[in-house]
Amino acid sequence: MSHKDVEIKYLGHGTFLFCSVAGSNVLVDPWVKVNPSCPVEDKNISSLDLMLITHGHFDHISDAVELAERHEPQVACIFELGQWLESKGVVNISAMNKGGSIQHKDIGVTMVDARHSSGFVEDGQIVYMGEAAGFVIEFENGFRIYHAGDTAVFGDMKLIGELYQPDLAILPIGDVFTMGPKEAAMAVELLGVSKIIPGHFATFPLLTGTPSELRKLLPETVNLIRMEPGQSISQGEL
Repeated sequence: MSHKDVEIKYLGHGTFLFCSVAGSNVLVDPWVKVNPSCPVEDKNISSLDLMLITHGHFDHISDAVELAERHEPQVACIFELGQWLESKGVVNISAMNKGGSIQHKDIGVTMVDARHSSGFVEDGQIVYMGEAAGFVIEFENGFRIYHAGDTAVFGDMKLIGELYQPDLAILPIGDVFTMGPKEAAMAVELLGVSKIIPGHFATFPLLTGTPSELRKLLPETVNLIRMEPGQSISQGEL
């Protein structure tokens, strides 16, 4: 069903589901079934057109193969991760690399840098999944979301802001495995964004960064939208 605004649904941790203006469902980082943050009623994704995968850690790809087999969405990910998915029988893979862009109907997707590791434990061995990445998604109405994936803050976030001018940034804030609130506040400054949604926090006890800590470090002009797992919000409500 088409609508005038992009719809954003938080499924917990780093997993987000977007519904485009034309009604396409876009899932970033498919971890729902055993994601302790994802509400039970949201664990069964009924429709999926495009799946974006930022990197190969279990808490970002564990449901990738199952969802790809069930819905056969277009799958965008870095080359090495795409090769692994192909070995599992996944089709419709758009393997890409940083700086590259693809198109899904009227939705544009650009892969950008992230500073993080990427590997999946299989049969007791770590399988290399290429480098971690982020995505800038431009929807049919021109609304642009930067999903940073798992990352540290890095200076070239300024280039991401200048090149793509995202309307909304989704940033990890949990610390230990990604940047914490202090670093995320610097990321906001580098990106030059006025609207952010924090993610990748509170799922596990180790992830101690909180939205309230980040809020204290941000200028009043920045709108921090704290979403609860299972919550949906439209572009016009940001």
